[in-house]
Amino acid sequence: MLLSRIESPADLKQLSEEELEELAAELREEIIKVTSSTGGHLASSLGAVELIVALHRVFDSPRDRILFDVGHQAYAHKLLTGRRDRFSTIRQQGGLSGFTKVSESEHDAITVGHASTSLANALGMAVARDVQGEDYKIVAVIGDGALTGGMALAALNKIGELGKDMLIILNDNEMSISPNVGALAGYFKSLQVQKWVQDAEKVGKGLLERISPRLFELADRAKEATKMILHQENPFYAWNLRYVGPVDGHDLKGLVYLLERLKDLSGPTLLHVVTKKGKGYSAAEKDPTNWHGASPFNPKAPTAKKSGHTWSQAFGAAVSELAKREEKLVVITPAMREGSGLSEYAREFPERFLDVGIAEDVAVTSAAGMALAGLKPVVAIYSTFLQRAVDQVIHDVAIEKLNVVFAIDRAGLVGGDGPTHHGVFDLALLRTVPNLQIAAPKDALELRAMLAAALEQGGPVALRWPRGAVEPAPAGAWPQCNWGRWEIVKQGSEVYLLAFGKTLAYALEAAGSDPRVGVVNARFIKPLDLDTLAALAGEYRLITVEDHQRAGGFGSAVLEALESLGLRPKLRILGLPDRFSDQGKPERLHAEAGIDAAGIRKALALFGVAPGLPTPRAG
Repeated sequence: MLLSRIESPADLKQLSEEELEELAAELREEIIKVTSSTGGHLASSLGAVELIVALHRVFDSPRDRILFDVGHQAYAHKLLTGRRDRFSTIRQQGGLSGFTKVSESEHDAITVGHASTSLANALGMAVARDVQGEDYKIVAVIGDGALTGGMALAALNKIGELGKDMLIILNDNEMSISPNVGALAGYFKSLQVQKWVQDAEKVGKGLLERISPRLFELADRAKEATKMILHQENPFYAWNLRYVGPVDGHDLKGLVYLLERLKDLSGPTLLHVVTKKGKGYSAAEKDPTNWHGASPFNPKAPTAKKSGHTWSQAFGAAVSELAKREEKLVVITPAMREGSGLSEYAREFPERFLDVGIAEDVAVTSAAGMALAGLKPVVAIYSTFLQRAVDQVIHDVAIEKLNVVFAIDRAGLVGGDGPTHHGVFDLALLRTVPNLQIAAPKDALELRAMLAAALEQGGPVALRWPRGAVEPAPAGAWPQCNWGRWEIVKQGSEVYLLAFGKTLAYALEAAGSDPRVGVVNARFIKPLDLDTLAALAGEYRLITVEDHQRAGGFGSAVLEALESLGLRPKLRILGLPDRFSDQGKPERLHAEAGIDAAGIRKALALFGVAPGLPTPRAG
């Protein structure tokens, strides 16, 4: 087995062309075997195998910097860079990250998880290299989905102006998670169907023959001659980038041949590589969306596992029903149609659905424009991705108190994707913004009530819910929402637990049937229910529990409110510590942070209340 002999990328340079092909096949087998057990980003990684083998054959990592945008596709890279013996731990607690991570390996040039960051990183590295008089190569691999992000396009603008030496590889598979949208994606697709491209893809050298060795020799003396294959076919001409492609991203021999000739060209070059997401595994090839982030599966009888009825599906069902009675409702998403449970809504209301691609800032400000023009926009977005558009929330929505609802999915700890994807900063970021209200439903029925009320009352509202399963709400059920009021779900005589969202279940479990411990569904985080808080604080001890950073979160808001009310009850704040939480099962991470039922019981014991046991008598 060739893969067992690969300890570092340098070992690839000793292999024959035939052995490289064999290695690519073994990499696919290993990726399928491990992800079938652990889950992970299967389709993206299968589609990039030949490209990654070719890159490590031609370039000298870690001296040369190879940057992967997002990192979904980097599993073969991990296997070739000394991490094969730990690959089975990928995305597991204490194991390898599912993305590239600087602190994990010297071969990981950047830490990633969010899209569109690689080109700005490459630009910074190129400036640093030249300032320090070094001569290493820089290669940035970016998908066609990530290239729709404004940050990537802005970086291209400066890269073209400065003309720094680097190679940009556009990995074009027509997908991010959802199919790509936008004019640029359409242009790339049009290139792929032109006859001269189809001829080139049949045999990798078909295109290479169009780029004669003589052209490479003349590159330094006639840079304009290599600015493009055909002037009319170069979408990057305006950025002053040399464009080569599109070429077959699964022709390993052709890729090696081409990379060897491109790596020493001066100035920025973009190589357009066409790949197939899920390549080599028929189930993933046929359905790359559902096999993008796979749950564990049987590799011999592959079926994309479903996790029951999810919060995303509950939202999708609710917003689809609401749209039938509210003609001004429009939903916007940044490339998260499937992830946010909006597939059915998009089919039913195509004119009232806008996917802006991987551009969260555009999603939020487009919603602002819709609100200004009289619509009722809902921005469906993950908590971790909303971080990328906080300025737009403040500047474009909140200042004028526009009628925009933020439907925030994946709030709290999310699991194997780790620190780049945990949604644990949204409360701290949003609760300081004037005019913005924040709420968290306890179940699918309450989500429906809050969503309908938010659309009815107007003004910017953020609704947040966790990742995972939830009991479905009956179709057509629209309970009333007592907006702004907390719900006492269990009476207590000594201590009240203030919890919401995922931690409410933990609080109820911790309280059990103990009459001394009450539980509040503190579902409105901003503004807080000050009447209920003041009543409780005047008589009982309080413990706040949140699946969010302790700093700046719900507990901090409660403490600030108590201070403004002149109340000083005994209060404990339970939340996530001041560090980036690791990847792993959320339940285990909650236990480590002390916000699960056991952790809450420990906090109660510090108040002298251990559920199930009598309070110790003084003396």
